[in-house]
Amino acid sequence: MFKLIWQCLYSPRLYKIYGDGEKDAMYQPKRLEKYGDKIITIAQNIITIVSYASPFICTYIYRRGFFSWDETTFLTKIMCGVSCFILFSFLVRAVGRAYNSKYTDFLFVIQQPKANTKEFMNHIRKYDFEFTSWPVTFAMPATTSKSWFENIPFNKSSNENLPIYQRIPLQILAFISVHTFAMRIIYPGTLTLIQNLLWNPLMEGRTQLVETFHGKRAKLLTSDANSIDTIFVDNRAHSNGNILVICCEGNSGFYEIGMVTTPIKAGFSALGWNHPGFAGSTGIPFPKQEQNSIIAVIQYAIEELNFPIENIVLYGWSIGGYTAAWAAANYPDISALILDATFDDLLPLAQNQMPRSWSLLVKEVIRSYVDLNVGELLAQYKGPVQLIRRTEDEVICLRQGQLQTNCGNSLLITLLKSRHPRFNESDELQEAILSYVGMSEMQRSNINKDTLTEVKRQALQLIIKYMRDFQSNHCAPLPENTFADIMKYFYLKN
Repeated sequence: MFKLIWQCLYSPRLYKIYGDGEKDAMYQPKRLEKYGDKIITIAQNIITIVSYASPFICTYIYRRGFFSWDETTFLTKIMCGVSCFILFSFLVRAVGRAYNSKYTDFLFVIQQPKANTKEFMNHIRKYDFEFTSWPVTFAMPATTSKSWFENIPFNKSSNENLPIYQRIPLQILAFISVHTFAMRIIYPGTLTLIQNLLWNPLMEGRTQLVETFHGKRAKLLTSDANSIDTIFVDNRAHSNGNILVICCEGNSGFYEIGMVTTPIKAGFSALGWNHPGFAGSTGIPFPKQEQNSIIAVIQYAIEELNFPIENIVLYGWSIGGYTAAWAAANYPDISALILDATFDDLLPLAQNQMPRSWSLLVKEVIRSYVDLNVGELLAQYKGPVQLIRRTEDEVICLRQGQLQTNCGNSLLITLLKSRHPRFNESDELQEAILSYVGMSEMQRSNINKDTLTEVKRQALQLIIKYMRDFQSNHCAPLPENTFADIMKYFYLKN
Protein backbone atom coordinates (compact mmCIF):
# COMPACT_ATOMS: atom_id res chain seq x y z
CA MET A 1 0.00 0.00 0.00
CA PHE A 2 2.84 2.40 0.83
CA LYS A 3 4.34 1.78 -2.60
CA LEU A 4 0.97 2.52 -4.23
CA ILE A 5 0.57 5.75 -2.24
CA TRP A 6 4.09 6.77 -3.28
CA GLN A 7 3.21 6.15 -6.95
CA CYS A 8 -0.02 8.14 -6.56
CA LEU A 9 1.96 11.03 -5.12
CA TYR A 10 3.69 11.62 -8.48
CA SER A 11 1.07 10.30 -10.89
CA PRO A 12 -0.97 12.62 -13.19
CA ARG A 13 -4.35 14.12 -12.45
CA LEU A 14 -7.20 12.12 -14.02
CA TYR A 15 -10.02 14.16 -15.57
CA LYS A 16 -12.27 11.72 -17.38
CA ILE A 17 -12.76 8.07 -18.31
CA TYR A 18 -14.29 7.95 -21.78
CA GLY A 19 -17.33 5.72 -22.10
CA ASP A 20 -17.82 5.67 -18.33
CA GLY A 21 -21.31 7.08 -17.70
CA GLU A 22 -22.86 10.14 -19.35
CA LYS A 23 -20.87 12.12 -21.91
CA ASP A 24 -20.63 15.11 -19.60
CA ALA A 25 -19.72 12.96 -16.58
CA MET A 26 -16.24 13.58 -15.21
CA TYR A 27 -14.06 11.28 -13.15
CA GLN A 28 -15.30 11.51 -9.57
CA PRO A 29 -12.46 11.50 -7.02
CA LYS A 30 -13.04 10.25 -3.50
CA ARG A 31 -13.27 12.76 -0.65
CA LEU A 32 -9.57 12.86 0.31
CA GLU A 33 -8.41 13.19 -3.31
CA LYS A 34 -11.07 15.83 -3.99
CA TYR A 35 -10.10 18.05 -1.05
CA GLY A 36 -6.37 17.63 -1.68
CA ASP A 37 -6.87 18.49 -5.35
CA LYS A 38 -8.85 21.63 -4.52
CA ILE A 39 -6.17 22.96 -2.19
CA ILE A 40 -3.41 22.25 -4.73
CA THR A 41 -5.40 23.90 -7.55
CA ILE A 42 -6.08 27.00 -5.44
CA ALA A 43 -2.39 27.20 -4.53
CA GLN A 44 -1.37 26.92 -8.20
CA ASN A 45 -3.79 29.71 -9.18
CA ILE A 46 -2.53 31.96 -6.39
CA ILE A 47 1.08 31.35 -7.47
CA THR A 48 0.13 32.27 -11.06
CA ILE A 49 -1.57 35.50 -9.99
CA VAL A 50 1.34 36.41 -7.69
CA SER A 51 3.87 35.80 -10.49
CA TYR A 52 1.98 38.17 -12.80
CA ALA A 53 1.64 40.79 -10.06
CA SER A 54 5.13 40.28 -8.58
CA PRO A 55 6.55 43.69 -9.66
CA PHE A 56 3.69 45.50 -7.90
CA ILE A 57 3.84 43.23 -4.83
CA CYS A 58 7.61 43.68 -4.45
CA THR A 59 7.24 47.46 -4.80
CA TYR A 60 4.53 47.49 -2.13
CA ILE A 61 6.56 45.31 0.25
CA TYR A 62 9.61 47.53 -0.20
CA ARG A 63 7.69 50.76 0.43
CA ARG A 64 6.02 49.34 3.54
CA GLY A 65 9.38 48.34 4.93
CA PHE A 66 8.72 44.59 4.99
CA PHE A 67 12.36 43.89 4.24
CA SER A 68 13.39 44.44 7.85
CA TRP A 69 14.78 41.41 9.74
CA ASP A 70 11.65 40.92 11.87
CA GLU A 71 9.27 41.22 8.94
CA THR A 72 11.40 38.89 6.79
CA THR A 73 11.44 36.29 9.59
CA PHE A 74 7.67 36.54 9.95
CA LEU A 75 7.08 36.18 6.19
CA THR A 76 9.47 33.20 6.06
CA LYS A 77 7.52 31.43 8.81
CA ILE A 78 4.26 32.08 6.98
CA MET A 79 5.70 30.71 3.72
CA CYS A 80 7.07 27.62 5.46
CA GLY A 81 3.70 26.96 7.09
CA VAL A 82 1.84 27.33 3.79
CA SER A 83 4.38 25.08 2.03
CA CYS A 84 3.96 22.36 4.65
CA PHE A 85 0.19 22.57 4.30
CA ILE A 86 0.44 22.20 0.51
CA LEU A 87 2.81 19.23 0.85
CA PHE A 88 0.36 17.63 3.25
CA SER A 89 -2.39 18.18 0.63
CA PHE A 90 -0.30 16.23 -1.90
CA LEU A 91 -0.06 13.36 0.57
CA VAL A 92 -3.81 13.45 1.31
CA ARG A 93 -4.55 13.41 -2.42
CA ALA A 94 -2.24 10.42 -2.93
CA VAL A 95 -3.99 8.45 -0.18
CA GLY A 96 -7.38 9.25 -1.73
CA ARG A 97 -6.17 8.05 -5.12
CA ALA A 98 -4.77 4.82 -3.70
CA TYR A 99 -8.19 3.88 -2.29
CA ASN A 100 -10.05 4.65 -5.54
CA SER A 101 -10.29 1.58 -7.79
CA LYS A 102 -10.92 3.65 -10.94
CA TYR A 103 -7.78 5.66 -10.36
CA THR A 104 -5.64 2.62 -9.59
CA ASP A 105 -6.91 0.96 -12.81
CA PHE A 106 -5.80 4.08 -14.70
CA LEU A 107 -2.43 4.02 -12.93
CA PHE A 108 -1.97 0.38 -13.92
CA VAL A 109 -2.64 1.25 -17.60
CA ILE A 110 -0.15 4.12 -17.84
CA GLN A 111 2.57 2.04 -16.15
CA GLN A 112 2.29 -0.84 -18.63
CA PRO A 113 5.30 -1.66 -20.85
CA LYS A 114 5.16 0.17 -24.18
CA ALA A 115 6.35 -2.76 -26.32
CA ASN A 116 3.17 -2.68 -28.44
CA THR A 117 2.78 1.06 -29.01
CA LYS A 118 -0.53 0.85 -30.88
CA GLU A 119 -2.19 -1.30 -28.21
CA PHE A 120 -0.73 0.87 -25.44
CA MET A 121 -2.09 4.08 -27.07
CA ASN A 122 -5.53 2.50 -27.51
CA HIS A 123 -5.63 1.87 -23.75
CA ILE A 124 -4.26 5.33 -22.92
CA ARG A 125 -6.85 7.09 -25.11
CA LYS A 126 -9.65 5.76 -22.92
CA TYR A 127 -8.57 8.35 -20.37
CA ASP A 128 -8.21 12.12 -20.25
CA PHE A 129 -5.44 13.18 -17.89
CA GLU A 130 -2.67 15.75 -17.45
CA PHE A 131 -1.00 16.13 -20.82
CA THR A 132 2.47 16.47 -19.30
CA SER A 133 2.31 12.71 -18.59
CA TRP A 134 1.00 11.80 -22.05
CA PRO A 135 3.42 9.59 -24.03
CA VAL A 136 5.05 11.05 -27.15
CA THR A 137 3.46 9.64 -30.30
CA PHE A 138 5.69 11.28 -32.92
CA ALA A 139 9.01 13.10 -32.55
CA MET A 140 10.99 15.25 -34.96
CA PRO A 141 14.79 14.94 -34.96
CA ALA A 142 16.29 17.37 -32.47
CA THR A 143 18.18 20.38 -33.79
CA THR A 144 20.93 22.28 -32.01
CA SER A 145 19.71 25.74 -31.16
CA LYS A 146 21.97 28.75 -31.51
CA SER A 147 23.43 30.19 -28.35
CA TRP A 148 22.36 33.61 -27.13
CA PHE A 149 25.67 35.08 -28.32
CA GLU A 150 25.20 33.61 -31.81
CA ASN A 151 21.70 35.04 -32.05
CA ILE A 152 21.98 38.33 -30.15
CA PRO A 153 18.56 40.01 -30.20
CA PHE A 154 20.11 43.48 -30.44
CA ASN A 155 22.04 42.93 -33.67
CA LYS A 156 19.19 44.34 -35.75
CA SER A 157 16.70 47.14 -35.35
CA SER A 158 13.55 48.14 -37.20
CA ASN A 159 14.26 51.79 -36.39
CA GLU A 160 17.70 52.15 -37.99
CA ASN A 161 17.04 55.82 -38.78
CA LEU A 162 17.04 56.72 -35.08
CA PRO A 163 20.26 57.93 -33.43
CA ILE A 164 22.03 55.27 -31.39
CA TYR A 165 21.20 56.87 -28.03
CA GLN A 166 17.49 56.43 -28.86
CA ARG A 167 17.75 53.13 -30.71
CA ILE A 168 19.52 51.12 -27.99
CA PRO A 169 17.05 51.96 -25.16
CA LEU A 170 14.23 51.14 -27.58
CA GLN A 171 15.76 47.74 -28.36
CA ILE A 172 16.18 47.00 -24.64
CA LEU A 173 12.56 47.99 -23.96
CA ALA A 174 11.40 45.79 -26.85
CA PHE A 175 13.37 42.82 -25.49
CA ILE A 176 11.89 43.28 -22.00
CA SER A 177 8.38 43.79 -23.39
CA VAL A 178 8.34 40.73 -25.60
CA HIS A 179 9.61 38.50 -22.78
CA THR A 180 7.10 39.80 -20.23
CA PHE A 181 3.73 41.04 -21.49
CA ALA A 182 3.89 41.55 -25.28
CA MET A 183 3.56 37.89 -26.31
CA ARG A 184 0.67 37.48 -23.88
CA ILE A 185 -1.12 40.42 -25.51
CA ILE A 186 -0.53 39.02 -29.00
CA TYR A 187 -1.42 35.45 -27.91
CA PRO A 188 -3.84 35.72 -24.94
CA GLY A 189 -4.39 31.95 -25.13
CA THR A 190 -1.02 31.48 -23.40
CA LEU A 191 -2.34 33.08 -20.20
CA THR A 192 -2.88 30.50 -17.45
CA LEU A 193 -5.83 32.48 -16.10
CA ILE A 194 -7.63 32.32 -19.46
CA GLN A 195 -6.93 28.61 -19.75
CA ASN A 196 -8.33 28.07 -16.25
CA LEU A 197 -11.46 30.08 -17.12
CA LEU A 198 -11.91 27.98 -20.28
CA TRP A 199 -11.16 24.66 -18.58
CA ASN A 200 -14.76 23.35 -18.66
CA PRO A 201 -15.43 24.34 -22.32
CA LEU A 202 -12.07 22.83 -23.33
CA MET A 203 -12.92 19.60 -21.53
CA GLU A 204 -16.39 19.45 -23.10
CA GLY A 205 -14.99 20.16 -26.57
CA ARG A 206 -12.34 17.47 -26.26
CA THR A 207 -14.94 15.00 -25.02
CA GLN A 208 -17.11 15.71 -28.05
CA LEU A 209 -14.16 15.22 -30.41
CA VAL A 210 -13.22 11.90 -28.78
CA GLU A 211 -16.64 10.38 -28.06
CA THR A 212 -18.76 11.78 -30.91
CA PHE A 213 -16.18 12.06 -33.72
CA HIS A 214 -13.82 9.28 -32.49
CA GLY A 215 -10.86 11.64 -32.37
CA LYS A 216 -7.40 10.38 -31.44
CA ARG A 217 -5.27 12.61 -29.26
CA ALA A 218 -1.50 12.60 -29.68
CA LYS A 219 1.57 14.37 -28.36
CA LEU A 220 4.12 15.51 -30.94
CA LEU A 221 7.66 16.51 -30.05
CA THR A 222 9.08 19.33 -32.18
CA SER A 223 12.72 19.74 -33.16
CA ASP A 224 13.10 22.40 -30.44
CA ALA A 225 11.68 20.00 -27.80
CA ASN A 226 8.21 21.53 -27.45
CA SER A 227 5.27 19.18 -26.88
CA ILE A 228 2.32 19.86 -29.19
CA ASP A 229 -1.18 18.73 -28.26
CA THR A 230 -3.08 17.40 -31.31
CA ILE A 231 -6.36 15.68 -32.18
CA PHE A 232 -7.00 13.64 -35.34
CA VAL A 233 -10.43 12.70 -36.66
CA ASP A 234 -10.30 10.06 -39.40
CA ASN A 235 -13.14 10.27 -41.93
CA ARG A 236 -11.48 8.16 -44.62
CA ALA A 237 -14.46 5.80 -44.54
CA HIS A 238 -16.47 8.61 -46.18
CA SER A 239 -16.16 10.06 -49.69
CA ASN A 240 -14.37 13.28 -48.69
CA GLY A 241 -12.29 11.71 -45.94
CA ASN A 242 -9.18 11.16 -48.07
CA ILE A 243 -8.60 14.91 -47.83
CA LEU A 244 -6.98 15.96 -44.54
CA VAL A 245 -7.63 19.50 -43.31
CA ILE A 246 -4.98 20.80 -40.90
CA CYS A 247 -6.50 23.57 -38.78
CA CYS A 248 -4.42 26.47 -37.44
CA GLU A 249 -6.29 28.31 -34.68
CA GLY A 250 -6.33 31.99 -33.71
CA ASN A 251 -4.56 33.78 -30.87
CA SER A 252 -7.16 32.68 -28.31
CA GLY A 253 -8.22 29.54 -30.16
CA PHE A 254 -7.87 25.95 -29.02
CA TYR A 255 -8.69 22.90 -31.12
CA GLU A 256 -11.14 21.80 -28.41
CA ILE A 257 -13.44 24.80 -29.00
CA GLY A 258 -12.15 26.05 -32.33
CA MET A 259 -12.57 25.53 -36.04
CA VAL A 260 -11.69 21.83 -36.30
CA THR A 261 -15.33 20.71 -36.14
CA THR A 262 -16.13 22.62 -39.37
CA PRO A 263 -14.22 20.30 -41.76
CA ILE A 264 -15.24 17.27 -39.66
CA LYS A 265 -18.94 18.03 -40.07
CA ALA A 266 -18.34 18.63 -43.78
CA GLY A 267 -17.08 15.03 -44.06
CA PHE A 268 -13.31 15.66 -44.28
CA SER A 269 -10.59 14.21 -42.10
CA ALA A 270 -9.18 16.84 -39.76
CA LEU A 271 -6.08 17.41 -37.66
CA GLY A 272 -6.23 20.09 -34.97
CA TRP A 273 -3.32 21.30 -32.86
CA ASN A 274 -2.69 23.87 -30.14
CA HIS A 275 -0.11 26.64 -30.42
CA PRO A 276 2.97 26.42 -28.17
CA GLY A 277 1.90 27.48 -24.68
CA PHE A 278 -1.80 26.75 -25.34
CA ALA A 279 -3.50 24.09 -23.14
CA GLY A 280 -1.38 20.91 -23.35
CA SER A 281 1.24 22.36 -25.72
CA THR A 282 4.48 23.69 -24.25
CA GLY A 283 6.63 26.64 -25.30
CA ILE A 284 5.93 30.22 -26.36
CA PRO A 285 4.42 31.00 -29.79
CA PHE A 286 7.36 32.91 -31.23
CA PRO A 287 7.48 32.57 -35.05
CA LYS A 288 10.31 30.00 -34.99
CA GLN A 289 8.47 27.81 -32.47
CA GLU A 290 5.28 28.13 -34.53
CA GLN A 291 7.19 27.04 -37.63
CA ASN A 292 8.71 24.03 -35.88
CA SER A 293 5.25 23.11 -34.58
CA ILE A 294 3.55 23.11 -37.98
CA ILE A 295 6.47 21.13 -39.46
CA ALA A 296 5.92 18.45 -36.78
CA VAL A 297 2.16 18.45 -37.44
CA ILE A 298 2.58 18.06 -41.21
CA GLN A 299 5.26 15.37 -40.89
CA TYR A 300 3.02 13.51 -38.43
CA ALA A 301 0.19 13.66 -40.97
CA ILE A 302 2.45 12.31 -43.72
CA GLU A 303 4.53 9.72 -41.86
CA GLU A 304 2.15 8.44 -39.17
CA LEU A 305 -1.34 9.14 -40.51
CA ASN A 306 -0.33 8.24 -44.11
CA PHE A 307 -1.83 11.22 -45.93
CA PRO A 308 -0.02 12.21 -49.15
CA ILE A 309 1.05 15.86 -49.15
CA GLU A 310 -1.18 16.38 -52.21
CA ASN A 311 -4.22 15.46 -50.07
CA ILE A 312 -3.54 18.01 -47.33
CA VAL A 313 -5.43 21.31 -47.10
CA LEU A 314 -4.22 24.02 -44.72
CA TYR A 315 -6.95 26.04 -43.02
CA GLY A 316 -5.80 29.07 -41.03
CA TRP A 317 -8.04 31.36 -39.01
CA SER A 318 -7.01 34.83 -37.78
CA ILE A 319 -3.40 34.76 -36.52
CA GLY A 320 -3.31 31.06 -37.45
CA GLY A 321 -3.14 32.31 -41.03
CA TYR A 322 0.55 33.01 -40.42
CA THR A 323 1.32 29.36 -39.60
CA ALA A 324 -0.84 28.11 -42.46
CA ALA A 325 0.74 30.52 -44.98
CA TRP A 326 4.26 29.67 -43.78
CA ALA A 327 3.54 25.96 -44.17
CA ALA A 328 2.08 26.51 -47.65
CA ALA A 329 5.18 28.45 -48.70
CA ASN A 330 7.43 25.65 -47.43
CA TYR A 331 5.24 22.74 -48.58
CA PRO A 332 4.22 23.98 -52.05
CA ASP A 333 2.69 20.62 -53.02
CA ILE A 334 -0.20 20.85 -50.55
CA SER A 335 -3.64 20.63 -52.09
CA ALA A 336 -4.93 24.10 -51.14
CA LEU A 337 -4.78 26.95 -48.63
CA ILE A 338 -7.78 28.58 -46.90
CA LEU A 339 -7.27 31.78 -44.91
CA ASP A 340 -10.24 32.89 -42.81
CA ALA A 341 -10.39 36.35 -41.17
CA THR A 342 -6.64 36.76 -41.69
CA PHE A 343 -4.53 39.92 -41.96
CA ASP A 344 -1.65 40.69 -44.31
CA ASP A 345 0.74 42.12 -41.71
CA LEU A 346 0.52 42.22 -37.90
CA LEU A 347 2.19 45.63 -37.54
CA PRO A 348 -0.72 47.89 -38.66
CA LEU A 349 -3.11 45.97 -36.40
CA ALA A 350 -0.76 46.19 -33.41
CA GLN A 351 -0.13 49.91 -33.88
CA ASN A 352 -3.85 50.49 -34.26
CA GLN A 353 -4.55 48.87 -30.87
CA MET A 354 -1.78 50.56 -28.88
CA PRO A 355 -1.28 54.25 -27.93
CA ARG A 356 0.22 56.31 -30.74
CA SER A 357 3.13 57.30 -28.49
CA TRP A 358 4.12 53.61 -28.39
CA SER A 359 4.35 53.24 -32.18
CA LEU A 360 8.17 53.01 -32.33
CA LEU A 361 8.25 50.41 -29.54
CA VAL A 362 5.45 48.41 -31.17
CA LYS A 363 7.34 48.46 -34.47
CA GLU A 364 10.53 47.27 -32.75
CA VAL A 365 8.70 44.42 -30.99
CA ILE A 366 6.84 43.24 -34.10
CA ARG A 367 9.61 43.54 -36.68
CA SER A 368 12.35 42.13 -34.44
CA TYR A 369 10.48 39.34 -32.63
CA VAL A 370 6.96 38.67 -33.97
CA ASP A 371 7.09 39.63 -37.65
CA LEU A 372 3.94 37.85 -38.85
CA ASN A 373 3.88 39.04 -42.45
CA VAL A 374 1.27 36.73 -43.96
CA GLY A 375 1.23 38.62 -47.26
CA GLU A 376 4.90 37.92 -48.00
CA LEU A 377 4.41 34.21 -47.31
CA LEU A 378 1.23 34.00 -49.36
CA ALA A 379 3.07 35.51 -52.32
CA GLN A 380 5.47 32.54 -52.25
CA TYR A 381 2.70 29.93 -52.56
CA LYS A 382 1.39 29.29 -56.08
CA GLY A 383 -1.32 26.71 -55.39
CA PRO A 384 -5.10 27.12 -54.93
CA VAL A 385 -6.04 29.82 -52.38
CA GLN A 386 -9.31 31.05 -50.95
CA LEU A 387 -9.58 34.08 -48.66
CA ILE A 388 -12.62 34.46 -46.40
CA ARG A 389 -13.46 37.99 -45.28
CA ARG A 390 -15.81 38.53 -42.33
CA THR A 391 -18.06 41.49 -43.19
CA GLU A 392 -18.62 42.40 -39.51
CA ASP A 393 -15.08 41.67 -38.35
CA GLU A 394 -14.30 43.74 -35.27
CA VAL A 395 -10.69 42.54 -34.91
CA ILE A 396 -8.85 42.93 -38.21
CA CYS A 397 -10.62 46.09 -39.37
CA LEU A 398 -8.53 49.17 -38.63
CA ARG A 399 -11.79 51.12 -38.28
CA GLN A 400 -14.59 49.09 -36.74
CA GLY A 401 -17.58 48.67 -39.04
CA GLN A 402 -15.70 49.91 -42.12
CA LEU A 403 -15.18 47.02 -44.53
CA GLN A 404 -12.73 49.00 -46.64
CA THR A 405 -10.27 49.00 -43.68
CA ASN A 406 -10.35 45.20 -43.32
CA CYS A 407 -6.74 43.95 -43.48
CA GLY A 408 -7.92 41.04 -45.61
CA ASN A 409 -8.25 43.53 -48.48
CA SER A 410 -4.50 44.21 -48.37
CA LEU A 411 -3.87 40.47 -48.26
CA LEU A 412 -5.86 40.02 -51.48
CA ILE A 413 -3.97 42.84 -53.19
CA THR A 414 -0.63 41.29 -52.19
CA LEU A 415 -1.81 37.96 -53.64
CA LEU A 416 -2.87 39.59 -56.92
CA LYS A 417 0.45 41.41 -57.26
CA SER A 418 2.34 38.12 -56.92
CA ARG A 419 0.16 36.08 -59.30
CA HIS A 420 -0.92 38.55 -61.96
CA PRO A 421 1.92 40.67 -63.39
CA ARG A 422 -0.61 42.80 -65.26
CA PHE A 423 -1.80 44.15 -61.91
CA ASN A 424 1.55 45.93 -61.51
CA GLU A 425 1.58 47.16 -65.10
CA SER A 426 -1.96 48.51 -65.47
CA ASP A 427 -2.90 51.59 -63.43
CA GLU A 428 -6.51 51.18 -64.53
CA LEU A 429 -6.65 47.61 -63.19
CA GLN A 430 -5.08 48.68 -59.90
CA GLU A 431 -7.57 51.52 -59.46
CA ALA A 432 -10.50 49.23 -60.29
CA ILE A 433 -9.44 46.56 -57.78
CA LEU A 434 -8.76 49.14 -55.07
CA SER A 435 -12.22 50.63 -55.56
CA TYR A 436 -14.05 47.27 -55.68
CA VAL A 437 -12.20 45.40 -52.91
CA GLY A 438 -13.66 47.68 -50.23
CA MET A 439 -17.19 46.79 -51.31
CA SER A 440 -19.20 43.86 -50.00
CA GLU A 441 -20.17 40.98 -52.31
CA MET A 442 -23.73 42.31 -52.41
CA GLN A 443 -22.57 45.77 -53.46
CA ARG A 444 -20.40 44.31 -56.22
CA SER A 445 -23.23 42.08 -57.44
CA ASN A 446 -25.46 45.14 -57.88
CA ILE A 447 -23.01 46.74 -60.31
CA ASN A 448 -24.27 46.75 -63.90
CA LYS A 449 -21.58 44.72 -65.66
CA ASP A 450 -22.73 45.85 -69.11
CA THR A 451 -21.58 49.41 -68.40
CA LEU A 452 -18.10 48.37 -67.28
CA THR A 453 -14.92 48.33 -69.31
CA GLU A 454 -13.12 45.04 -69.89
CA VAL A 455 -10.49 45.97 -67.29
CA LYS A 456 -13.10 46.62 -64.61
CA ARG A 457 -14.86 43.34 -65.38
CA GLN A 458 -11.51 41.59 -65.05
CA ALA A 459 -10.97 43.29 -61.68
CA LEU A 460 -14.29 41.94 -60.41
CA GLN A 461 -13.46 38.45 -61.66
CA LEU A 462 -10.10 38.44 -59.87
CA ILE A 463 -11.69 39.48 -56.57
CA ILE A 464 -14.40 36.81 -56.90
CA LYS A 465 -11.79 34.17 -57.78
CA TYR A 466 -9.72 34.56 -54.62
CA MET A 467 -12.01 36.04 -51.95
CA ARG A 468 -15.50 35.48 -50.63
CA ASP A 469 -17.46 37.26 -47.92
CA PHE A 470 -19.01 35.66 -44.87
CA GLN A 471 -21.54 37.79 -42.98
CA SER A 472 -20.27 37.35 -39.44
CA ASN A 473 -18.04 38.75 -36.73
CA HIS A 474 -14.46 37.61 -36.19
CA CYS A 475 -15.05 34.70 -33.81
CA ALA A 476 -18.15 32.92 -35.18
CA PRO A 477 -17.33 29.43 -36.52
CA LEU A 478 -17.55 28.98 -40.27
CA PRO A 479 -20.60 26.85 -41.20
CA GLU A 480 -19.74 23.44 -42.62
CA ASN A 481 -21.80 24.07 -45.78
CA THR A 482 -19.72 27.18 -46.54
CA PHE A 483 -16.53 25.17 -46.01
CA ALA A 484 -17.87 22.39 -48.25
CA ASP A 485 -18.62 24.95 -50.99
CA ILE A 486 -15.03 26.20 -50.84
CA MET A 487 -13.68 22.67 -51.12
CA LYS A 488 -15.99 21.96 -54.08
CA TYR A 489 -14.68 25.12 -55.73
CA PHE A 490 -11.09 23.86 -55.37
CA TYR A 491 -11.70 20.37 -56.68
CA LEU A 492 -14.30 21.08 -59.37
CA LYS A 493 -12.10 23.86 -60.71
CA ASN A 494 -9.18 21.47 -60.96
